[in-house]
Amino acid sequence: MKSVMLTSPPRFSFPRQAPDEEQPKNNRRTTLVDMKKTPGICLLFALLLLPIAAEGQRIHGFVSAGGTLSQVEGDELKGFRKWGFTGGVGAIASLDRHEDWRLSIEALFTQRGAYNNSGDPYALDLTMNYVDIPLMLHFRDPWGGMLLGLGLNYSRLVQQPTGRILYPPSFFPDTNDMQFLKNDFGVVADIRFYIWRGLMLNIRWQYSLIAVKRDWNFWERDGDMVLVDENGIPIWDEEGKPQIVPRFKNWRNDCVNNSLMFRLIWEF
Repeated sequence: MKSVMLTSPPRFSFPRQAPDEEQPKNNRRTTLVDMKKTPGICLLFALLLLPIAAEGQRIHGFVSAGGTLSQVEGDELKGFRKWGFTGGVGAIASLDRHEDWRLSIEALFTQRGAYNNSGDPYALDLTMNYVDIPLMLHFRDPWGGMLLGLGLNYSRLVQQPTGRILYPPSFFPDTNDMQFLKNDFGVVADIRFYIWRGLMLNIRWQYSLIAVKRDWNFWERDGDMVLVDENGIPIWDEEGKPQIVPRFKNWRNDCVNNSLMFRLIWEF
């Protein structure tokens, strides 16, 4: 088993900056989202809705803290196994006099990543720190008093991955470039339960709409093969036997964040 430590800043052949710029188009997903314009689009959307919220004359602030369970889809591992912290502040405004419809915006510090200690097919402990800015529209359930929300989230990676990768000779990811893209744009859905006065329990799901890492290389052993020269003739060893070497299959994945959030919110 080979172990690779991921530190910040990285210790091995990482580019100094995340690849925000345009990458080659071969073997990549295409997206209609221009990440350089995403923060401006979110801000413009919020400004357009502020006059509507002002008519309701009910704007509240809130603080939140809790934990996250996350995974990185595309890392060939499965399961929400990575625990992290999330916390921040926000504001929520009523869009009508009955407060059935509300608009909220937040600024959060959120940890995401991936974790697998089973070694099948490899072991990984990956932590990434983000600043999230979710903009959400909420509907108040008239029967149960719950708040149901749906919206968009812009995330900015403030720290590249830290952690460790441990892999066997038969299956291994490319650890020469563990740099993740700095911008993430995703969809958010949540539900909030009132516990007592302004205290709420919040469960949120968030999923990236664009890749946070592109073309992550993986290799897996796929049997053995006879070593041949440039003419296709087998190469023999000193004992007069053909040289047998491992054969590997290779593929690339685009990765996205998929996370669950469990928080307590205090609205004031």
